[in-house]
Amino acid sequence: MAKGHWLVKTEPEVYSIEDLQRDGTTVWDRVRNHQAKLSLREGMKPGDLALIYHSNADPTGVVGTATVVGEAMPDETQFRKGDEAFEPRATRTNPVWWARTLRFERRFKACVELGSLRAEPALAEMKLLARGNRLSVLPVTAAEFERILRMAKA
Repeated sequence: MAKGHWLVKTEPEVYSIEDLQRDGTTVWDRVRNHQAKLSLREGMKPGDLALIYHSNADPTGVVGTATVVGEAMPDETQFRKGDEAFEPRATRTNPVWWARTLRFERRFKACVELGSLRAEPALAEMKLLARGNRLSVLPVTAAEFERILRMAKA
């Protein structure tokens, strides 16, 4: 069965590739967009590969890879009163938000910067680069994933 490929965004001051490398695995939670939620809940599958993208950073870009492990699970932060991610509509039997566990795979020697991604003709159709895109979980094609890996080695 073919693996899926994803890009997940994180702000490095909140949770960086270095944090993921140190922790080994992490629950990818606090995603509060319905389209991204569907990707976490229904799109991602165990064994899928993910590019880790540092947003709101200097530089901004892809910094490493991870693997999806386990099934989708309710995002526990939605149940914590007082937490900025609390969701009053959520119940244990009917959660609103979902999360996935990611396992660290690789940290790139250097960030594949957003400008380099934009300049690469093979990535012209990549959803990340679409005007106005703000999603924090995005599907990528196998060809896009492999191209970014090659760019990271260059």
